Amino acid sequence: MIDSIASEKSYRIVSKSIFILILVTMFLLFPGVATAKQESIQRTIQKAGNADEDAQRLKILKQLRTKDGLDKGIQEDLDRLIKQINRWLHDRRLDYFGRETSRTKDFQFGLSENSLLEPLTWLYRGRMLTWFALESGGVWKQPRRKAEFLGKARRFYEKYAETFPKNKIVKMYLGEPIPNPKTYEPVLGAPDWAIYQREGLERIADIIEWWIDNRMRENGEYGGGWGDDCEMWRFWVPILIGFDDPKISRAQAKFSQALMSQSHMKLGYTTRMSDVEHTAEDSADVITPMMHLDPDNPLWKQRALKFAEFMETLWTGKNKRGFLQFKSTYFTAERVDSNPQRACDTVYHPRAVQPTLLYWQRTGDENLTRLFSAWMDTWVDAAARSERGKPAGIVPSAIHWPDGRVGGAGPDWWDPRNHGEYTLYLYPSALSMLNHTFLLTHHMTGKDTYLEPIRSQARIRLNYLKHPPKQSPPPGSEAWCASRLGGITGVLTKYKFLTGSTEFDELLSREMSPYMRYRLQNEMKSLVLSLEQNARTLRMNFPGYTSEVRYTDRVLRFPTLFGGGLTEKSIPGIRSPNTSLLYSTATGDPGGAGYFPLNAVRWLTPPRNLAALVIKSGNQNFAAQLFHFGTKPRPMAAELYVLKPGNYEMILSVMNNEKSKIIVKKNIKIKGPRTRISFELPAQKLCTMQIQSR
Repeated sequence: MIDSIASEKSYRIVSKSIFILILVTMFLLFPGVATAKQESIQRTIQKAGNADEDAQRLKILKQLRTKDGLDKGIQEDLDRLIKQINRWLHDRRLDYFGRETSRTKDFQFGLSENSLLEPLTWLYRGRMLTWFALESGGVWKQPRRKAEFLGKARRFYEKYAETFPKNKIVKMYLGEPIPNPKTYEPVLGAPDWAIYQREGLERIADIIEWWIDNRMRENGEYGGGWGDDCEMWRFWVPILIGFDDPKISRAQAKFSQALMSQSHMKLGYTTRMSDVEHTAEDSADVITPMMHLDPDNPLWKQRALKFAEFMETLWTGKNKRGFLQFKSTYFTAERVDSNPQRACDTVYHPRAVQPTLLYWQRTGDENLTRLFSAWMDTWVDAAARSERGKPAGIVPSAIHWPDGRVGGAGPDWWDPRNHGEYTLYLYPSALSMLNHTFLLTHHMTGKDTYLEPIRSQARIRLNYLKHPPKQSPPPGSEAWCASRLGGITGVLTKYKFLTGSTEFDELLSREMSPYMRYRLQNEMKSLVLSLEQNARTLRMNFPGYTSEVRYTDRVLRFPTLFGGGLTEKSIPGIRSPNTSLLYSTATGDPGGAGYFPLNAVRWLTPPRNLAALVIKSGNQNFAAQLFHFGTKPRPMAAELYVLKPGNYEMILSVMNNEKSKIIVKKNIKIKGPRTRISFELPAQKLCTMQIQSR
């Protein structure tokens, strides 16, 4: 056997030597022919490398493969490379490379040593490293590993750019933006806010439609797997909830129904065991958007109520302190993981019942009031206690089961160690979800008890801003927690809009969003600047939000690469799109749509050639400015969500030289949420709509 292997090896060496001898002889006897052939191959490779589109590169390489006279080594390498590029374009999973890339920090294309085609792999290997780093919390949140992955990706890009200097995609990864060829002609009379908001809305709609047109499959998937694809609706929110785009609404409905029809969702919640952040996505991220799009459909209502049943019969119990809490971070529709290390209720658990919380908000269901109030009592109690070093007034990221103590089984209250990726539940984790649930419970019950955790966190945050520590505070201390409480302003703005209270004004004045500053202080300058920055951001790097994306829960994350990660220095001009700003300005909701949404209106028209700025959104009045960029009058309608039932007057006025002219005046009756009104918007005129109680 050994002799046979040795003989075969000798044969290969001799064969290779003969092959080399033949090549050398050809160069010596026919130097012009050999050189011309080599130059032709190199020119084709150069053309392929400079192609910006992968499909074009693939076409060029396939054409090269059909040429006569290619040596066997080039043929084999072409076959391998063509296979891999085809896989990049058409594999069922966009992230097929993830496992190998995570393990080796690279991906093998299987080309021969010193292959002429090797440089073409550098772009793909850089992309794989880049997108895996963007996706993996274990890489992105750990500076050393992040630097390793992105540093290696950058070296691949730099080599590729040097070899193929005309390629725009690789330059984009190196910080040279690709301008979007689509532009918007200025319209006389359009205010600045309208110009920039309209551009932002249309460019987000363009991204959404690209995904529908180019990635959506017959079964409803987009290529990232159900657990990632379901998160895409979160950046669709300004369009999906703010407007009525039939194509986009149909796509969401198709996806939502398809995911709920999967075998692992047959019981209404996943049967695949994992932590709540991940198990809840497949249901919360498909039912919640449908409760906005199709709220009267009894199917979605039933699915939302199913989680209350799971909560009462399986997921929760009374702890040793006598409070209702979730028994574990890990559970399914069939069982709860009993591992003591995982036995935690967390600030992420509102995600498991997100659609149910929205149903409760809309209906005031008494059974849900009882259930959610009992659950929030648990967290109010935990927030008030000073325990295990946790300062009183701070909401912990976890409560252990069954003892009810703050934190998890780990040594520190702020680090529950209830999940393999420990940063996921590290304080403050998803604290915003729980804070909004506190506010919703206060709103539904009228009890100030549920405001106490919000008030205590606000006091601690304000004190920290007024008296910042001179040194970095130790983990778990009050100042350390306060430094991580910047997100508290989101829930405070909703409280302000609900009640008109001035209780948190001092803190809000320090950390107010541009839209909130406009609503409360009539500060238009900062709002226009933010809308302009957002529009400018979306004018560049369209491929970074579409064809380049490999993880569908990271569609808008591309700009984060340029904060000093992928490029050696941060590039201030490349910012992340601000979809929250677009959602707030168009709907009047001062915060996010995920938990306790306060969207006052949905414009029943596509988000094209239109700008809409909500300037009032109380329970007795509503007002908005509207600008239609088209050249003909626009028939349209709107649904109103927060006005109390009663009789109102609607006035639509046109602004002309700082004077207003009433063009529509009529009485309307608000019967409840989703009362619909119809009107016609004149072309290229700034209009104001006012609805006031009579």
